[in-house]
Amino acid sequence: MTPTHEFDPQLLSEVAALPPLPGVYRYFDEQGSVLYVGKARNLKKRVTSYFQKNHGGTRIGHMITKIVRMETTVVRSEAEALLLENNLIKTLHPKYNILFRDDKSYPYLKLTAAQPRPEGGAPSAIAFPRIAYYRGAVEKKHRYFGPYPSAWAVKDTILLLQKVFRLRTCEDTVFNNRTRPCLLYQIKRCSAPCVGHLSAEQYALDTANAERFLQGQTQEILGELEKKMLVHSDRLEFEQAAELRNQMSALSKILHQQSMEIGGDKDVDILAVKVQGGKACVNLAMVRGGRHLGDRPYFPTHVEHAADVAALDAEPDSPAVALKEKSLEALVLEAFIAQHYIDVPVPPTLVVSEPVDKELMAALADQTGSRVAAIHQPREQRRVWLEMAQTNAGLQLARLLAEQGSQQARTRALAEALELPMDNLDALRIECFDISHTAGEATQASCVVFKEHKMQNSEYRRYNIEGITPGDDYAAMRQVLTRRYSKLAEAARNGEAMLPDLVLVDGGKGQVSMAREVFVELGLDLGLIAGVEKGEGRKVGLEELVFADGREKVYLGRDSAALMLIAQIRDEAHRFAITGMRAKRAKVRVGGSRLEDIAGIGPKKRASLLQRFGGVRGIASASVEDIAMVDGISTELAEEIYRALH
Repeated sequence: MTPTHEFDPQLLSEVAALPPLPGVYRYFDEQGSVLYVGKARNLKKRVTSYFQKNHGGTRIGHMITKIVRMETTVVRSEAEALLLENNLIKTLHPKYNILFRDDKSYPYLKLTAAQPRPEGGAPSAIAFPRIAYYRGAVEKKHRYFGPYPSAWAVKDTILLLQKVFRLRTCEDTVFNNRTRPCLLYQIKRCSAPCVGHLSAEQYALDTANAERFLQGQTQEILGELEKKMLVHSDRLEFEQAAELRNQMSALSKILHQQSMEIGGDKDVDILAVKVQGGKACVNLAMVRGGRHLGDRPYFPTHVEHAADVAALDAEPDSPAVALKEKSLEALVLEAFIAQHYIDVPVPPTLVVSEPVDKELMAALADQTGSRVAAIHQPREQRRVWLEMAQTNAGLQLARLLAEQGSQQARTRALAEALELPMDNLDALRIECFDISHTAGEATQASCVVFKEHKMQNSEYRRYNIEGITPGDDYAAMRQVLTRRYSKLAEAARNGEAMLPDLVLVDGGKGQVSMAREVFVELGLDLGLIAGVEKGEGRKVGLEELVFADGREKVYLGRDSAALMLIAQIRDEAHRFAITGMRAKRAKVRVGGSRLEDIAGIGPKKRASLLQRFGGVRGIASASVEDIAMVDGISTELAEEIYRALH
């Protein structure tokens, strides 16, 4: 059946010229945004299927009508195509792919490398490896263990290593300047190598055992410690034997506490997926060195498109399970595995709640250079782990749905109360402004944005307010609104931008009147403006909304969902303004950038000025003649300083 939509002939000719080779394809819309990234064993066959079938009113059909441009990359194998596809998905954020966003790097446990100790002298930190919590790029000379699901898991592991092996956690500068043991030595958490209580050779043995503990070789460590203890005992070296006994006791206690968690596996990731209400959660639980370290939930976007795209992408000749037959849970899980392990080391075993494509596992094995197994329907300890992960996935998803449901209800309640557009609540955009200063000092305005039922942190903006009478909030509001909407108003008239559906200002009639003046000058709709006026006694819950277009005040009610949303947005604007103002004020008070930005003011002259006048505010209150009396400051430079600070 031929498609009803007419495509650009140039695009169709590019499709016809595609080779029958493995590769990756990208579709773009008219604005240049990426719609979809896909892979294929046979590019020509796969891509042609998009443009030859009638997809009707499905989501994928709607996507296909938007395609105006295509890019393809030929690769050597399907495994290579799979890796490139998921790298592009993470980079380009296409609208119709399942996408896992992870903006947080994983924490690791870092064990610094030991270096040869200088002959003679006091103990040096370089000879005694340090354990530490770590995030960031890794260096080859050090050892890193992880990743861990949370900072808590790393710190808990460090505490265990301190209890059993007494490795140091102090910075090198602290180590090199100690003259007596610190408190950690007193509470038996460190062996005090900084003051020579332990030789570098003995410390190296503890370090090696700590590494083996992290790798899950606990029974071997216990056996070796026991042998050494007996040797010392036979030699009547009871003090050394007692130290080893205490170390064994601490290690045995930890193993006993973890007996319910330790299985035959050393490094395993447990992956459970739950799909409900158009949302999905993948819960990742980590086992490292035989220890269950905890879990971490992930919530993908664009799940609603997955089934349609999967049905279209199915290849009848694929040796793997046909995509048409896969559950949505399996599709989500495979997307997570493919995207997550691009940046994170893959353990040798994955325990999964859904069957995983063998080709995907083969691609992971090619990427890591070692065998990776995915085990579905596990037994014994692995089954217990998986059931725990499934329970947590369900709980996390229920929490997300409850939060989103309540937030959507708040958005709907506000739209109904203020008669805002109701046709697409996901696109409802609210911008809120607040002014903050301390007695007129370091005035800043904040603009926060609410859209898609949540605060959009990446779209927040701060504005430094200058050229007004200190403490004049009305002038500050006029300045920030003018700066915010002058260009936006022009772009909106040309159809190049969209104005917000509601502009909130934190204040009553005065601030709303100022906003009204700005909008009249810019030719904007006054119905967009509302002020949040504090109620009687400035009590929370008694706020009223004041409008610029002459409407009567609205009291939404103390328990109103709409008022809860207004309060949430207003409080966020206030918080954002306060933090910016405090940072700016601190910078000014220490004489940071304002003095250094003046041509001719170096560190010495800046120090002289601050010493004479006690701070920037003191300099600002001085006359040109007073400033010129400071050594090294000419009359011309004094005039320049005076102008800069006024």
